[in-house]
Amino acid sequence: MGGITRRALFAGSAVGAAGALLPAAGPAAAKPRTGGASYRAAYHFTVPEQWKNDPQRPVWIDGEYHYYYLHNADYLAGEIGTAWRLATSRDLVSFTDRGIAVPKDTTPNGDVWSGSAVVDSENTAGFGAGAVIVLATMSPHDGPADQAQYLYYSTDGGRTFTPHGTDPVLPNPGVRDFRDPKVIRDEERGRWVMTLAENDKVGFYHSADLKSWTYVSGFVRGGIGVLECPDLFRIRAADGTAKWVLGVSANGKGAGLPNTYAYWTGSFDGSAFTADAADPQWLDHGWDWYGAVTFDKRGADGRLDESTRYAIGWLNNWDYAHITPTIDSDGFNGTDSIVREVRLERGGDGTYHLASRPVAALDRYVSRTVRLGDLAVEGTRLLEHRGTAYELTCEITWEQAAGAGVQLRRSPDGVRHIDAGIHRDYAFLNRRPSVSPDMTGRWQESRSPFDPARRAVRLRILVDRTSVELFVDDGRYTHSSAAFPYLVDTGLALFTIDGKAVFRDVVIREFRV
Repeated sequence: MGGITRRALFAGSAVGAAGALLPAAGPAAAKPRTGGASYRAAYHFTVPEQWKNDPQRPVWIDGEYHYYYLHNADYLAGEIGTAWRLATSRDLVSFTDRGIAVPKDTTPNGDVWSGSAVVDSENTAGFGAGAVIVLATMSPHDGPADQAQYLYYSTDGGRTFTPHGTDPVLPNPGVRDFRDPKVIRDEERGRWVMTLAENDKVGFYHSADLKSWTYVSGFVRGGIGVLECPDLFRIRAADGTAKWVLGVSANGKGAGLPNTYAYWTGSFDGSAFTADAADPQWLDHGWDWYGAVTFDKRGADGRLDESTRYAIGWLNNWDYAHITPTIDSDGFNGTDSIVREVRLERGGDGTYHLASRPVAALDRYVSRTVRLGDLAVEGTRLLEHRGTAYELTCEITWEQAAGAGVQLRRSPDGVRHIDAGIHRDYAFLNRRPSVSPDMTGRWQESRSPFDPARRAVRLRILVDRTSVELFVDDGRYTHSSAAFPYLVDTGLALFTIDGKAVFRDVVIREFRV
């Protein structure tokens, strides 16, 4: 996202939902400790040090994914402004840090915000076949109508980038919120297509050479805040149906909707997107899956898989972005969701939706598996397993219960925990009984629809030291939320509400990355 990456940093302390004092947050108060307990995620991507926010869409180059993200190396010193940092990966679980790729403050235009990278295989921009081109937002004077799109290029496989002059390739026409360019190649028509976030509109632009852009249409939707980080892609369902998907990061909390990734399925004629329905669907229903991007799934031979996209999101929220114990314990603030595989599925009503599951390569990092089989529960059943980072899977069945679920990161006295499960007609993830970054107390339990007549649900839950990701019914709905349980809160329990349930095929897997 643009604009907010440069806003003043919050410094101070906060009281969590359980009444626990979080460590002082923000650069003025934060000094990394040496030794002691760590809040760094065990198997999720984290920035090596200092600050990260928006993921930038990874690109496949020379047999590996190049993952760029916004990084501020001066966060602890209180300085603002982001560059693009690079990490590479072959399997999207284990990443290798490659340092700064697109530096900040090396031109009069200042720091570098969100955008996208593409491989210019046909040398349309004139920097050589295979050059990697970045289009990103910059705001020289940090003004609301100052945001414009600038070009950087790389001739060393996307490791380092050079600015293409100091003038924008797409100047601001005098509007607020003109940022986050996402560029794709339209092979059928031999041109590039850009989507751009323009307040409550996504603008569409064409270019032959990535340097000159022409506006062609706009997709306008209000009621879910300022639209950011647009995304446009084509995906094919198992029944052979292909759909175009337009996605945005949006804040729908004021309307009782998520604050994550909204999307529409529909059609795209190369210039304009037509949605199947006016209201968006949401790829995540939790509080903390923002600035998310999807990207191509490639095989080892580089071949494109048209039935699956990958996705990754920032596990944070601008409402409380700088309130985190990781900055005090480990000198960093920035964690991502697990990379997900996204599929297009047809629902029982004939409409199409996206479903998510953790990337398959995560299976190769299992260090220990605990199989508990089928467990009958009425009330609360404490399990013997202890841990801060693991995956739990099960199917829950019941006849008369009002709900059932799992207490994660449970304190020894049972007072603090994070709950995930079903209650009557909704699935939920509730961090209220634990230590939460939300000081208002309003954004604690997230919900997604559930048919109470079904009497069964499948849950897959990824727990890490500062996050929980819930996948309901093979990822039809997902919930991602940050939480900062005390490191001594390692317990695990099953529970029911007003009745009995059977937790079938309970499996716990731990990971080593």
